[in-house]
Amino acid sequence: MFQSRFDIVVVVEDEASVIDLAPDFHRMKQIATRGVIVTALSSQPQSDFTSRFFAPRHNIDEDPVTGSAHCCLAPYWCRRLGRQQLIGYQASQRGGFVDCELRGDRVRLSGCAVTVFDGQLRKIAEPTNAT
Repeated sequence: MFQSRFDIVVVVEDEASVIDLAPDFHRMKQIATRGVIVTALSSQPQSDFTSRFFAPRHNIDEDPVTGSAHCCLAPYWCRRLGRQQLIGYQASQRGGFVDCELRGDRVRLSGCAVTVFDGQLRKIAEPTNAT
């Protein structure tokens, strides 16, 4: 177990422990971090590691696929496995694969995504002191 910049990371013995985990979200709200990432080596040929991400303190019991969690997990698993490119699988109900590539102190993520919000940002004009 270790703490990243935002989250607690729990590395467990096997992938089944990640998948079968039944967290107590009410108790997890007491943890003073953004979230908790649980991870293990994958036993599946299509991925290198498996994870789940929980942030009930921020009203997200379980996030389906979390890019920021993979930015934390990629350096850890790349060091452990001695590779620069890995595939992570987030085993939420929806689930998803994330291609991770370590590039110096950055992580490049890619994969398929689901658009859940589409919008446009505009600069708001500064208020004027019209008298």
